[in-house]
Amino acid sequence: MIPNERLLAFLDRVETLLDRADPLLPAAASETEWSAQAFRWRVRNGRGQLEAVRHPHTIQLDQLVNVSLQRERLVANTRQFVEGRLANNVLLTGARGCGKSSLVKAVWNEFRHQGLRLIEVEKTHLHDLADIVEQVGARPERFIVFCDDLSFEEGDHGYQALKTALDGSIAATSANVLIYATSNRRHLVPEYFSENAQTRHQDGEIHFAEAIEEKVALSERFGLWLSFYGFSQDEYLAAVRNWLAEFGVTAWDDASERAALQWAQGRGARSGRIAWQFARDWAGSR
Repeated sequence: MIPNERLLAFLDRVETLLDRADPLLPAAASETEWSAQAFRWRVRNGRGQLEAVRHPHTIQLDQLVNVSLQRERLVANTRQFVEGRLANNVLLTGARGCGKSSLVKAVWNEFRHQGLRLIEVEKTHLHDLADIVEQVGARPERFIVFCDDLSFEEGDHGYQALKTALDGSIAATSANVLIYATSNRRHLVPEYFSENAQTRHQDGEIHFAEAIEEKVALSERFGLWLSFYGFSQDEYLAAVRNWLAEFGVTAWDDASERAALQWAQGRGARSGRIAWQFARDWAGSR
């Protein structure tokens, strides 16, 4: 084979190898669309980036009932943040479907025209929190990092990453970022009876086991706790009527009330989510 032919053959092999390797290489990050008002953190081929949400779910504060105290405190905290004053990271815990994530979205919607932005981060990507904060730290907007339905099992690495992001890094927390998280668990990490058995009573004081202390420490890094509870029957019916009015149904009688109660009984609970689901079904069938 003459030298030129050898060179061409070599170049062909190099090109083939590059074609095979290309899908394995991290994708180039696209430019963040900073004009968006809500984002999701997405990881593709090992590279994370902020992805604009084209059609964010907007909820009005007055659409949420039976959460007036929680709404008042979260609005106040968020207003402080948007106005450049000190504010706290927030943990919203309690019964399923009673408005935790809806309230976060409603508060963001209330302040989004004042420069508040929402970043949704899945639990599996919590180890990227430092990268997210680094990307937005120099921006003029204010960012709520939203972690929905948060809980951890033993061995989850996101647990330590969240602790560090809240208050455990050598780097100072960013003034334009807060973390709002929702969970059905107050302490986020499961507690076991065997751990409670290690608690000691000494000189009249209770000394909790180290494992319990470690788990409680995560929740305590949130400066503001908001608790949510299941609805009473009257609260549930008030939520149903509120959502029916939102969907354009103003008629309310014994038949609709009975249907709403039977719907909740079939679901085994009374909550804002169940009220919303019934109202959609009832309004859609009229």
